Amino acid sequence: MSDQPVGSGPVHITLETGPRLTRPVPPEVTQALLSAQITATAGERSGFQLAFDLTKRGALTTRLLPEGYFDPKTRVILSVSVKGTAWVLLDGLIVRQEVGASNQPGHSTLTVTGEDLTLLMDLEERTDRYPNLRPSGRVARILAKYAEYGIEARVFQEQIEQPPREQLRVDYQSGTDLSYVNELARANGYTFYLEPGPRPGHSTAVWGPEARIGQRQHALNVNMDVNSTVDQLTFAYDGTAREEPQARVQDPATRDSRLLPQPDIGPLRPPLGRRATPALKRRTLSGTAKKESAQAQAELLARAALSADAISGSGSLDVNRHGYILRPRELVGVRGAGVTYDGDYFVKSVTHTLRPGSYQQNFTLSREGLIARSGTVRP
Repeated sequence: MSDQPVGSGPVHITLETGPRLTRPVPPEVTQALLSAQITATAGERSGFQLAFDLTKRGALTTRLLPEGYFDPKTRVILSVSVKGTAWVLLDGLIVRQEVGASNQPGHSTLTVTGEDLTLLMDLEERTDRYPNLRPSGRVARILAKYAEYGIEARVFQEQIEQPPREQLRVDYQSGTDLSYVNELARANGYTFYLEPGPRPGHSTAVWGPEARIGQRQHALNVNMDVNSTVDQLTFAYDGTAREEPQARVQDPATRDSRLLPQPDIGPLRPPLGRRATPALKRRTLSGTAKKESAQAQAELLARAALSADAISGSGSLDVNRHGYILRPRELVGVRGAGVTYDGDYFVKSVTHTLRPGSYQQNFTLSREGLIARSGTVRP
């Protein structure tokens, strides 16, 4: 389904709202929708903004808005249907509404802004203890509490095993569920995000490494005349982005400390470029001396992997021209940018902008090295 070509067919938007379970919005709401913008970024919460025409005697002004139809914490699901195939782009909650009243007829608008369902995990601070549970076990236990919203957990085991030992330590949570899950992800070089779909009302909560292996999406073509599918594409090489972290651990019996060897980030970040960028910065991690060796190694690996992407790209495309919907948090190939910047990239973020008759995407790409590892990309 994800590789269904868009072609030149029409794009239809479907909106559903509700407190927890949703249902399709009345026709007045669909007719009043002026634009929808949805941003999905690797490792961050997705956000959205919907703009509606607020006519003076319309249903939104006289009935729906006063009745709380667009109040904060209302659940919103937005799907697009391209040539009969549907993609769920958004499953989130409204957090803010703004009304812009105008003296000119037809210029009053209602704008609602929201975030994806991870907002539910960030509304209440709590304390909890997790005896004899690995980080991945703690994450799975937390995510199970949100199953009533159709959230299915997909949790990967840590790259560096950290067996729980209750007699030595018990791990505690202090703060919101979201902050704790993100803290565990960063400590292991992982990312945490919510992927909406594939059906409305269902989402997958992913806690694990970025998806840098597997099938690529259809290539982004630039500077290829009639074969170009991207409106613009720019690249940057930030020489100060990559770091070489260092960490020390201390033997509790002898008090001797030792420097941990540099980790191989390959398992977390399989190389996408042939010529790796060097690390110009050297940073020492704080607080590792008093931790167990496995925990310190995991943090060292995480820091090295998270700072590895020195190459970035940004651009925009028209979905009808490109022929496919570009998906975030997956791989895509680039053609036409030259020997140095052609090749495979990780899609860091995508912003979907939908208006009547228009479907644009702005995107950012990243990878850790220059020059493609293969002479071909998926067309």
